[in-house]
Amino acid sequence: MASTITNVVFDIGNVLIEWNPENLYRKLIPNDDERHEFLTTVCTPDWNVQQDLGRTWTEAVEVLSREFPDKTALIRAYSDRWHEMVPGPISGAEALLTELKANKTPLYAITNFSSEKFVEAQVRFPFLKTSFLDIVVSAEERMLKPDVRIYQILIDRNDLAPEHCLFIDDSLANVETARQLGMTAHHFKNAAGLERELAALNLIMR
Repeated sequence: MASTITNVVFDIGNVLIEWNPENLYRKLIPNDDERHEFLTTVCTPDWNVQQDLGRTWTEAVEVLSREFPDKTALIRAYSDRWHEMVPGPISGAEALLTELKANKTPLYAITNFSSEKFVEAQVRFPFLKTSFLDIVVSAEERMLKPDVRIYQILIDRNDLAPEHCLFIDDSLANVETARQLGMTAHHFKNAAGLERELAALNLIMR
């Protein structure tokens, strides 16, 4: 029986490109305990999420620098040296994306990402600009996955039937929301696992 999956919806961070603040801050704060403290009490995930919700990086740095004036240089580096957190594409994942595109599979993306940094990422990684029919960026919509509304934006904007979509994300919470909407969903851990899933759905030939 042929697969009913015709569209593929990608997450971007840690599915197609690696992102990890440790990649930068290992250089700036060599001590493991001090670095962990900085990334959990100063430049926290909750602080970073505000940029994914649309706050500008200029405002983000200013707000946090007022709270931690002795850490201003380290805080500023989070934005100024952001690309050092992103060493490159996830091994094997870009090739699968390219293969799907060559097969003329309709490709889409939903990403929790700062608008400013996403533009920079698209310049650095052109496949992020050329592969997708539509990309829903959290900062532009002022909402984040796993909020069901951000998925619905993609569905409505492109007249997609969820049951014909494969959703790929490294976050289990995001995957579960996609499943609740009726999508087939793959919890991404590595390109090999994704390759098996795509082959099982007859989206690529193996």
